[in-house]
Amino acid sequence: MDLSLLERVHSPADLKAVPLEQLPDLAAQMRHAICEQIKKTGGHFAPNLGVIELTIALHRVFDFGHDRLLFDVGHQCYPHKLITGRFSLLDKLRQRDGMAGFPDPRESDYDLFAVGHAGTAISTAVGMARGDTLRGEAVTANNPAGRHVVALVGDASIVNGVAMEGLNNAGTLDRQFLVVLNDNGMSIAHPQGAVAGYFDRLRVSDTYRSMKKAAKGALKKLPGGGVIEDFGHRMGEIAKDALLDDAWFEHFGLVTVGPIDGHDIPHLVEMLTAVKDVDRPMVLHVHTVKGKGFDFSEGDATAFHSPKPFTVRPDGVDLASGGRSFTAAFGDALCDMMAQDDAVVTCTAAMPDGTGVKKAIDRFPDRAFDSGICESHAMDMMAGMAKTGLRPFFAVYSTFLQRAFDQAFQEVALQGLPVRLCLDRAGLVGGDGAVHHGFCDVSILRALPGATLCAAIDEPSLREALNFMRTWDAGLSAVRYPRDEVSRRLRDEPCPPFAHGKARCLRPSAAPDAIVLAYGTPAIDVLAAADRLASELDVEVWDARFAKPIDRDMLRRALESGVGVLTVEDHSVVGGFGAACLEDAQVLGLDASHLHRAGLPDGWIYQGARSEQLSEAGIDTDSLITAIRAMCRTPRTDAAAVPTPAH
Repeated sequence: MDLSLLERVHSPADLKAVPLEQLPDLAAQMRHAICEQIKKTGGHFAPNLGVIELTIALHRVFDFGHDRLLFDVGHQCYPHKLITGRFSLLDKLRQRDGMAGFPDPRESDYDLFAVGHAGTAISTAVGMARGDTLRGEAVTANNPAGRHVVALVGDASIVNGVAMEGLNNAGTLDRQFLVVLNDNGMSIAHPQGAVAGYFDRLRVSDTYRSMKKAAKGALKKLPGGGVIEDFGHRMGEIAKDALLDDAWFEHFGLVTVGPIDGHDIPHLVEMLTAVKDVDRPMVLHVHTVKGKGFDFSEGDATAFHSPKPFTVRPDGVDLASGGRSFTAAFGDALCDMMAQDDAVVTCTAAMPDGTGVKKAIDRFPDRAFDSGICESHAMDMMAGMAKTGLRPFFAVYSTFLQRAFDQAFQEVALQGLPVRLCLDRAGLVGGDGAVHHGFCDVSILRALPGATLCAAIDEPSLREALNFMRTWDAGLSAVRYPRDEVSRRLRDEPCPPFAHGKARCLRPSAAPDAIVLAYGTPAIDVLAAADRLASELDVEVWDARFAKPIDRDMLRRALESGVGVLTVEDHSVVGGFGAACLEDAQVLGLDASHLHRAGLPDGWIYQGARSEQLSEAGIDTDSLITAIRAMCRTPRTDAAAVPTPAH
């Protein structure tokens, strides 16, 4: 496809110079460029295809070098990045030194926040609106050159609790404030809940099919009726037809316009121009098609929400396949448990495919739930189910667990309720980068009295951890596992059951030169490092299994061995497994001066391949070899040989 229009757009100013009638051609070129890149690297596909025309119209009407644009669910930002001078970064999408997959202020001043979590845009936009007002920089009748504020909300994140809090406060603003609701009838998967049902009914109602019902009489009933009636006069039938008489958002104090067609650029530009300077909070409800432009993505927007690289054939699409993922292993293990124990229930927060819970929803629809983008609600719902005697498993990305920490504290741990947390995407996550790394689940959950925290290293280990958690009724428990393929290294060895607070020795030694205590999948890399060091060093390797409680017998043996001890984890060194070992050593009165820690540094690691990120953190195989060698340069003491531990 000829990309001449797109290649000439280096800034929003260039976009404004494109004749209006050529903007659909620009949209087609953007759609093609995004598709061709994601075919090679993977990335967020369907969400971005759906907002191309809307993004073009927003940049056509507003000046976001001066005005404020806040994204809700930042994975709909690719068109925005192409318009704001980052086309040259597209060929390294989600790679080092390339375009981040989410808004990133390091990349451009047009990105105000690095956002990867849903529900936040309205609240941050309210904050910027109030800040600009206090600084005398807000757009007003007396300051027409002031800053406008726009929050672009998409993928059903409007149902998030923080979004509701933001709406509640936005309605109190006495100035211009625009929420653009990108309503594509989807979340990451199909949206859930009563609010989603309301939007479904609205889209198929007579109001949407023929917007002639909200005429001048209805305008007078709306908040600020005089101003809105003037607005209606200025826009004529377009505005009056789009104003809804019973819009849900008006209960929050926001005048509502729409829904309108989110792929009709001239109409979008006309409508945005009309609402741009209305001096009160408004919602522009825009209906878009997720995955717009390709039959395969429009037909299965969930599968193409964030696909791996793919190939388009005349008769279909081939998605790149790799080895078996931890997510797939979890989904199968969960279904097996639910088949064996009818007390097991599960839920996820808008991530049924991403967490593997979709398998359980399909097989056990009465015991498996998708709460929508509502992690806090999901945690409390699981607490309520635990209170009735059920055995709930909440599958959630580690990065999104943070959104439900208060509920994990108040409604779960404080009550002593056995809610089981299954933490997918724990540790470094690759292309999604800093906004999605699961780097602090151990540190935040370890603070909860009575919590039990474990980690899996492969599929048999994950199954045993889940089986342990199923009957562990003493309080909150969690298992973490990465966004990665399951290792087959230990496939020929039996995996012993998990016992509370007990580790597993993977590579015993009667007289080790070094001892490594690994938490989670880094144990596999440590085994590889030990193999390569075998001709020069005898390295004893432990799968710690638990970060709380630590296996104190393992810790005592290691620290009393007289050799260097290294802890390794795909988690922050701040408050993680290594820190827990140091704390327990102090309690036990053990000398921990020869204990070294490897883990994620106290800093941000940005997008790239997971292998690159592991290397940057110093926990890949090569880095571990270097760390073990360095640790062993300290002369070994003449400590007595310690017994070889049992498997």
